[in-house]
Amino acid sequence: MKILNITVPDDLSRDLESIPNKNSFITEALKEKLEKEKMKKLDDILIEGYKETKNEDKKMNKEWEAITLEGWN
Repeated sequence: MKILNITVPDDLSRDLESIPNKNSFITEALKEKLEKEKMKKLDDILIEGYKETKNEDKKMNKEWEAITLEGWN
Protein backbone atom coordinates (compact mmCIF):
# COMPACT_ATOMS: atom_id res chain seq x y z
CA MET A 1 0.00 0.00 0.00
CA LYS A 2 1.28 3.46 -0.89
CA ILE A 3 0.21 6.81 0.53
CA LEU A 4 -0.24 9.57 -2.04
CA ASN A 5 -0.80 13.26 -1.44
CA ILE A 6 -2.87 14.72 -4.24
CA THR A 7 -4.35 18.13 -4.97
CA VAL A 8 -7.85 18.38 -6.38
CA PRO A 9 -9.90 21.39 -7.45
CA ASP A 10 -12.18 22.91 -4.81
CA ASP A 11 -15.37 21.74 -6.54
CA LEU A 12 -14.18 18.11 -6.50
CA SER A 13 -13.13 18.44 -2.89
CA ARG A 14 -16.63 19.66 -1.98
CA ASP A 15 -18.18 16.73 -3.88
CA LEU A 16 -15.96 14.29 -1.97
CA GLU A 17 -17.09 15.64 1.40
CA SER A 18 -20.25 13.52 1.29
CA ILE A 19 -18.36 10.30 0.45
CA PRO A 20 -17.85 8.24 3.63
CA ASN A 21 -14.87 6.16 2.48
CA LYS A 22 -12.88 8.48 0.24
CA ASN A 23 -9.91 6.11 -0.12
CA SER A 24 -12.08 3.31 -1.46
CA PHE A 25 -14.04 5.67 -3.71
CA ILE A 26 -10.93 7.26 -5.22
CA THR A 27 -9.21 3.88 -5.64
CA GLU A 28 -12.23 2.50 -7.54
CA ALA A 29 -12.43 5.63 -9.70
CA LEU A 30 -8.74 5.32 -10.57
CA LYS A 31 -9.11 1.62 -11.41
CA GLU A 32 -12.03 2.36 -13.73
CA LYS A 33 -10.21 5.23 -15.45
CA LEU A 34 -6.99 3.25 -15.87
CA GLU A 35 -8.88 0.26 -17.30
CA LYS A 36 -10.67 2.57 -19.72
CA GLU A 37 -7.33 4.05 -20.81
CA LYS A 38 -5.85 0.58 -21.27
CA MET A 39 -8.79 -0.48 -23.45
CA LYS A 40 -8.49 2.70 -25.53
CA LYS A 41 -4.81 1.98 -26.15
CA LEU A 42 -5.66 -1.57 -27.23
CA ASP A 43 -8.38 -0.25 -29.55
CA ASP A 44 -5.93 2.22 -31.07
CA ILE A 45 -3.38 -0.58 -31.64
CA LEU A 46 -6.04 -2.77 -33.28
CA ILE A 47 -7.23 0.07 -35.52
CA GLU A 48 -3.66 0.80 -36.58
CA GLY A 49 -3.08 -2.88 -37.29
CA TYR A 50 -6.23 -3.10 -39.43
CA LYS A 51 -5.15 -0.02 -41.37
CA GLU A 52 -1.67 -1.47 -41.95
CA THR A 53 -3.00 -4.79 -43.29
CA LYS A 54 -5.96 -3.37 -45.25
CA ASN A 55 -4.39 -3.71 -48.71
CA GLU A 56 -3.03 -7.17 -47.96
CA ASP A 57 -6.49 -8.27 -46.75
CA LYS A 58 -8.13 -6.93 -49.92
CA LYS A 59 -5.63 -8.79 -52.11
CA MET A 60 -6.14 -12.03 -50.20
CA ASN A 61 -9.92 -11.64 -50.36
CA LYS A 62 -9.78 -11.24 -54.16
CA GLU A 63 -7.65 -14.39 -54.43
CA TRP A 64 -10.13 -16.36 -52.32
CA GLU A 65 -13.10 -14.96 -54.26
CA ALA A 66 -11.59 -16.21 -57.50
CA ILE A 67 -11.01 -19.67 -56.03
CA THR A 68 -14.42 -19.83 -54.34
CA LEU A 69 -16.33 -18.77 -57.45
CA GLU A 70 -14.33 -21.00 -59.76
CA GLY A 71 -16.56 -23.31 -61.77
CA TRP A 72 -19.82 -21.53 -60.94
CA ASN A 73 -20.41 -20.49 -64.55
